[in-house]
Amino acid sequence: MKLMVVDTALGLCTVGVFSVDGAAVHRLGLRSEPMVKGHSERLAGFARDAATEAGVAFTDLDRIGVTVGPGSFTGLRVGLAFAQGLAAALNRPVVGISALDALAASVPGASRVAALIDARRGQVYARFWGEDGPQGEPEALMIDAASARIAGLGSGTVLVGSGAALFPGAGADLRVLDGPTAEALARLAAAADPALAPARPLYLRAPDATPPTRLPGQARGPVRTP
Repeated sequence: MKLMVVDTALGLCTVGVFSVDGAAVHRLGLRSEPMVKGHSERLAGFARDAATEAGVAFTDLDRIGVTVGPGSFTGLRVGLAFAQGLAAALNRPVVGISALDALAASVPGASRVAALIDARRGQVYARFWGEDGPQGEPEALMIDAASARIAGLGSGTVLVGSGAALFPGAGADLRVLDGPTAEALARLAAAADPALAPARPLYLRAPDATPPTRLPGQARGPVRTP
């Protein structure tokens, strides 16, 4: 299987082209840079350059994987729109990949993992894995609540993601990453069932911005007095 992965959810802009055969994942082409804004201007060029490096045409792709969050509202929309548009043009399936699952997959071999994304305002987006697999769904947690969950995982826990830096005293292995590795994205994209992994945004918190109450130039409503 040849696939393209797209990640604009967190602090990276990543496009990778991979060949996946069972457990074997071969990177054919990659473009990845730290980026918190400007994805829309760079993403198409990254995809073109990654495909050129890989020596494949877009029509050679069998599927496309894209991160669905949690993460930046703007970044998510850019990545999803690009991946969905490309998949529609090629008539190929597109699968959604959780940014938290991809972060956890970026530390293969770890049995106890806390994938943590700095959500600001004293919160992290988090998902936890123990010896028996995932412990619940992705959630937004206050720092204290996340600390308690991390402590409950026990020794040998790996904290991965931008939120790992918020827990320096956790006594765990900290892997502060701006985003998941492209190889982790490729493994998850290849394994995903398109029917069960839709490319829809995963929001764990309402957006900070709110729509305006009136249109530009529209008169304000009457002032009510007691």
